[in-house]
Parts: sequence; C-alpha cells; structure tokens
Amino acid sequence: MMSHEAPSFTTADYLVFTASLIISLGIGFYHWYRSRGRDTKDFLMGGGHMSPIPVSFSFAAGVISAVSILGNSAEMYYYGSQLWMNIIGVMIGTVFIMAVVMPVIYPLKLITIYGYLEYRWGSSLVRKLASLLQLINLTTYMGIALYAPSLAISSVTPISTNTSVLVLGIVCAVYASMGGAKAVVYTDNFQSAVMLAGVIIVIVQGCAEVGGGAASWSIDAQHNRLEFFNLSTDPLERHTLMNVIIFGIYFTFSTTGFSQSQYMRWASVNSLQQSYLVMVVGSVGLVGLWSLINYSGLVVFSVYADCDPLSAKLHRED
Repeated sequence: MMSHEAPSFTTADYLVFTASLIISLGIGFYHWYRSRGRDTKDFLMGGGHMSPIPVSFSFAAGVISAVSILGNSAEMYYYGSQLWMNIIGVMIGTVFIMAVVMPVIYPLKLITIYGYLEYRWGSSLVRKLASLLQLINLTTYMGIALYAPSLAISSVTPISTNTSVLVLGIVCAVYASMGGAKAVVYTDNFQSAVMLAGVIIVIVQGCAEVGGGAASWSIDAQHNRLEFFNLSTDPLERHTLMNVIIFGIYFTFSTTGFSQSQYMRWASVNSLQQSYLVMVVGSVGLVGLWSLINYSGLVVFSVYADCDPLSAKLHRED
C-alpha cells in the first residue's frame, strides 16, 4: 500500500496560484483602460467585432469549470466511462443550434438573447421572467462553481473554504465588471490554458506511475471502468448510451444555444459565418478538453486501483 502524506501547496504552487489571480485582474484592468468611454454594446458584446479564434476558446472555457474537472473525473473514477458518450449529444445539439437557432437570432443583433422573446411575443414581461429565471439559475451555478475550487484549495492550504470563495468571487467580479466581454474572453483563454496544462500533467504523471497509457487503460478495463455502448433502456440505470446522449443534447441547448453568457460570445463577432466558426471550434475544443478531463479520471483510478484513498480512509473528514 502507498504511504500517505497530507497534501499541501509548495512555494511553486502558491506562486502559480497567485500569478493566476493577478494575471486575471490585470486583463480586466487592461481592457477597462482600453474601453473607457465606449458604449454598452462594446462592454457586453465587445463591440460586435471580436476575433473569432479567441472567442472560440472562450466559448469552450465558458462551459468548463472546476465542477467539470472535479465532477467528471470523479464520475469516471467511481462509475466508469459511459458518461463520456454525452459528447455525441453535444455534437447533435451543436448542429441543431447552428441550423435553427443562430440564423434566426444572430441577424437581430440583440444585446440579450431573451430580447427575442419580447420581439417574438410582444411582451416585456416574458423577457423579464426569462431573465429572472436565468439569474436564479446562474446564481445557483456560480455558487457551486466557486465552492468546488475553494474546497480543493482549502484541502491543500491553510486558506479556509469561505475565504477562498470570497477571494475568487471578488477577483472574477472585478475583472468581468471592469473589462466587460473582452476581459472575460481573454481571461478565459488564459484560464483554459492553465486548466489544459493541469489536466495534461495529471494524465502524464498518472500514466508514468502505472507504466504507460496502455497499462493504465488495461487496469481500467480489468476493473470494469470502460463502458461506452450500454444499450440498456432501463430508466433506473445510472448511465446508458441513450440517456447520456439525451443529456448531452439538453446540456448543449441550455448552455450554448439559449444561454446569455454563451450568446454574448458567438454574437460578438463580425458575421454569421464567423459565429459558426466560433461554435464549431468552440465545440471541438469543449469536446477535446472534456475528453481529457474524463480520461484523467480513468488514469487516476488506474493509479489507485489497488489502494483507493477513500476505502483506506486516507481522505480528510469535514
């Protein structure tokens, strides 16, 4: 059995963590300074003339959060790889949005996607109700999205979870409210690069510990963690091919097709063709990053297959 040492940040970890916060704030201040005196459209939509490539990366990063990194990898660790097939649903949902939603919404040049409801039904009440529901949804989600990394930080540093939530929340609020859409896009690019590097390091280190990628995959197979085409129609089964595809379609509709935060991205470029490019590149990036996160969970399982920290009670009790 592996020896257990309490995890903790090293000096290098603290430097990377602090630099990430400072760089995010710096991006916000930079775009605030550049955008002084500009109008609401520039603040919320980047003026409608943003470059599609950085917006594409921001589009992918806007869906991925600590919830995905911790939740998806834990799902693979405990229950296997069937959830991975939700990427099929993501691709189906993306095609639908590009074919049906974007050609209708983009030419209207709306500041908020919920403005379409008022435009279609002639009622500001409908628009306001939709906006209120989305605010409630995002408030709940952001609480979870802040709590997830804060919990991870508190487990390896003396920083409490509440303090971490407060600090991260303030940093995000400051750079987004000062720099607007441009700050969010370029901060997303930076943060997605950090996430990608972290996930790749976990995969490489884990594979090295078990003797390579093939050995890791073999261990996962031996412990029944590899399942991709479960054709069961039992609604009580945790994951089947059918229900994860349906989940992927619904997830794509709710987070990329009809979400204000993602609409602000794909509608911030010069033309409908460029918005298609944002959707395609962003969705490919999302599927790629999501796949790496899922694979990292399988790699971690292969490392601890014979010495599960939870079964051995080597985790922190809160």
